[in-house]
Amino acid sequence: MLITKASEYAILSLIVLSKTNVPMDSETLSHELSISKSFLAKLLQTLAKSGILKSFKGVNGGFCLAKDPKEINMLDVMLSVEGKAPAVFECAPSIDNCPSNKANICSIWPFLNKLQGKIDSFLSDLTLADLLEE
Repeated sequence: MLITKASEYAILSLIVLSKTNVPMDSETLSHELSISKSFLAKLLQTLAKSGILKSFKGVNGGFCLAKDPKEINMLDVMLSVEGKAPAVFECAPSIDNCPSNKANICSIWPFLNKLQGKIDSFLSDLTLADLLEE
């Protein structure tokens, strides 16, 4: 599946955080988005570890964007929270890694591989700033 709940919630969180100038804690953000606080907190920590968010401890702590929205692309966000590249299908990115060992005789692998490349390129080009304009 291309967009999981983790990716969806991460993107929604980034949109909300981009609209404030002060750090927002995970509890406030979870209430605003109606998302489980514990699940969201893990996602926010992951985004902070990957350098997409900054985290601040203490009474006025929370999370804020670490970069300008133009510098945050959706492929990086999804790679961060999923731990792997988003995939539309279960096909391997190279013939040598085919899970069924039939890539050499598969007539649709070239098409699927090209489609995945276009999706990866689109997500790499799509920034948080683009989402904020829509």
